[in-house]
Amino acid sequence: MQDNKSQLHPIEKSLLKTLADNQSTTIEILSEITGLKIDQVRRGTEWLKYKGLVLIKDKSTVKISLGKNGLDAIDNGFPERRLVDLVKQGSDTMRKLANAGVFRDDELGVAFRNAVHVNKWLSQEPTSTIGEEARLVVLPRADEESPEETLLRKIQATPIMSQNQLSNMGGSESKAFESLKKRHFVVEKKEKESEIILSDKGRQLIENQQLSYKGPNVKTGEQSVNQLTSQLITSGGWKNLKLSPLDVEAPAPTIHAGKKHPLQNLIDEIKEVFIGMGFLEIEGPFVQSSFWNFDVLFTPQDHPAREMQDTFYVPQIKQTLPADDQQYVESVSRVHRNGWQYEWDLEEANRPVLRTHTTPVTIKYLAENKLQDARVFTVGRVFRNEKTSYKHLVEFNQIEGIVTGNNVTLRDLMGLQTEFYSKLGINKVKFWPTFFPYTEPSLQSMIYNETLDKWVELFGMGIFRPEVTEPLGIKDRVLAWGGGIERIAMLRFGLNDVRDLYANNLGWLRGVPRYQL
Repeated sequence: MQDNKSQLHPIEKSLLKTLADNQSTTIEILSEITGLKIDQVRRGTEWLKYKGLVLIKDKSTVKISLGKNGLDAIDNGFPERRLVDLVKQGSDTMRKLANAGVFRDDELGVAFRNAVHVNKWLSQEPTSTIGEEARLVVLPRADEESPEETLLRKIQATPIMSQNQLSNMGGSESKAFESLKKRHFVVEKKEKESEIILSDKGRQLIENQQLSYKGPNVKTGEQSVNQLTSQLITSGGWKNLKLSPLDVEAPAPTIHAGKKHPLQNLIDEIKEVFIGMGFLEIEGPFVQSSFWNFDVLFTPQDHPAREMQDTFYVPQIKQTLPADDQQYVESVSRVHRNGWQYEWDLEEANRPVLRTHTTPVTIKYLAENKLQDARVFTVGRVFRNEKTSYKHLVEFNQIEGIVTGNNVTLRDLMGLQTEFYSKLGINKVKFWPTFFPYTEPSLQSMIYNETLDKWVELFGMGIFRPEVTEPLGIKDRVLAWGGGIERIAMLRFGLNDVRDLYANNLGWLRGVPRYQL
């Protein structure tokens, strides 16, 4: 280990030499004396503090500046003082004072209150004549300064006051100060200042080792460098230079490298899980027709989920079903008429909507490709017209998986779900029977949350009903499951409010580790 002297950076040497002459000072004064930049001084003092060579004490100072009303009072006098002067000149009634044209807005009322009731400079005496306005009379104390006037002159002379000076104000002075602040005569601004003090260890280092360092503004015969360049190495010039020592134990600044959002990392991880299980990723547009978002999935046109308060319709877009989709209109409408006993409306099916789930993407893919054995998945944003809360968002990410095959069963679906969860580190899984409009049978997957010490609902799943697959010409069974990714993220990151994922809290974002498979 090198001794303290050899470990000192030139900036540290310059600061220690200056502190040896001044004992204690501020960062600003150190910068002025040494010629170093403020940032260099701050960095150097932190290094010295870490080595125990200096002490840094934070102290508070209060800067008191004159406000607009205070500046006016310095030039023209307090409103109550101007009022007294006018009374002395003969304007001894409120009417005369109001017509004098020297008071702004409600200044006259404030001046009257302070001159008559607070400072006792004037008294208001009624007259014996009925209807005659009461007159103001100057009292003996009128020539005395008010506490506010005295303090304002003091503040003008001493704009910087310590915390102790404020704390040691007497009762009348403290009351006057609060009055000046309330009347916007003064503006109070608290600032923190760091005092740099040479420690006993630093003083001993200077005395024992005769630390001497010529500052950056003094010419020396020896040139010192702290960085080797390729030019110095190839030219051999480094041989004639003094290399500054490096302290490998000195604290280094924390670097926050750019990285993906934790939620995006989780989405990428889920995609890798699906691909590793043999699934193909597909994508689709955010804006879907109600035909694919609702009608194809056997959702009746009078279902509450299709109302304005639950769904974002896009009235600005006028569209009709493409020619490729027209082939399914008759079969889908027939299923609705027979199954739900109502007259199906093509115009309602044409209404464009921000997709409320990712199923229109997967079901349309199956309808167009007619695959006998397939594994596909999709990940994307969906939209719900809901009030945001700790567990609901208007816009969120949804994952959906689809498996088709002639012999696939519900047990296969449960096995796929169990494997999917296990690859995400979730091992306690069970399934609960439930109801979904377009799957039968339907299940709800439940996972055990160790933190909450209870079972939590996660993904919905089931086998597409014949009313969904047959009108589209899909002959094999279709296993489907899906749910919100944010719900998995809340469990993984230990969040109680889903909105925290989008709060842009830099401390949390930097602290979340990168999860790997």
